[in-house]
Amino acid sequence: MNQQQSLFHFDDGRLAFDDLGHENGFRYWWASDLRHALGYESEPPFHKALNRAMSTCAALNINIIENFVQQEREIDGRRVADYRLSRFACYLVAMNADPRKPQVASAQAYFATLAEAFARYVEEAEDVERVLIRDDVSEREKLLHGAAKRAGVDNYAYFQSAGYRGLYNMNLKKLRALKGVPGKRSPLDFMGKTELAANLFRITQTEEKLKADGIQGQRNAERTAESVGRKVRQTMIEISGTPPERLPSKADINEVRKSLKSTHRDLKKLDKPR
Repeated sequence: MNQQQSLFHFDDGRLAFDDLGHENGFRYWWASDLRHALGYESEPPFHKALNRAMSTCAALNINIIENFVQQEREIDGRRVADYRLSRFACYLVAMNADPRKPQVASAQAYFATLAEAFARYVEEAEDVERVLIRDDVSEREKLLHGAAKRAGVDNYAYFQSAGYRGLYNMNLKKLRALKGVPGKRSPLDFMGKTELAANLFRITQTEEKLKADGIQGQRNAERTAESVGRKVRQTMIEISGTPPERLPSKADINEVRKSLKSTHRDLKKLDKPR
């Protein structure tokens, strides 16, 4: 590690984050430098945060290439693959990093303070994760819909409601009322990270069960969806003691997406050539 990297921390009295930015067509920070800044000694766990940051960017329909530019460069006498990160990319990496690391917690506070200055920001790193998990749920729901159709499901709404009934011990209509979900919006859009993850597991396992057991017919498929949902519910109660319907609702995911896109625009303005 060179001297500059060893000083690159989100700590008081150390070299400031902005001081280590580079200019070459646009303002950027090296991912390898950010890794040291966030307290990651090895690459694999950091790359997990980096990959999740890129996935979040894609889920927001923000151009990945403009924010994550892969480039080979020389570090300590060897050629390595690195990334040039925009300020927004650094923000997403920090929000997807391990908050148990003091440097990560400091970085998250640093970026949240920047965004707060614009009066538009995501209050918690969890909301960044919500966008990514919600996108995963949408993709898995498409796969489940296909599996249900192949299993002979004619009324997908009834099949879908059966899964919710198993997980929440109530049908979708009652769940909407309980959670205060407006209009025809999906309850998924108002769920926190834990609740979204539970539904993602329910959906993936229902798809697997339909295929593995060769389930056929509307009623059989509904029974399968409800049974899987009930098992996920039991597991949640056994582990945390809290049934999913008691988990608090969160801000509309569409508003979170808008907030992140606003943060992207505003952070980009900071680095516009003057």
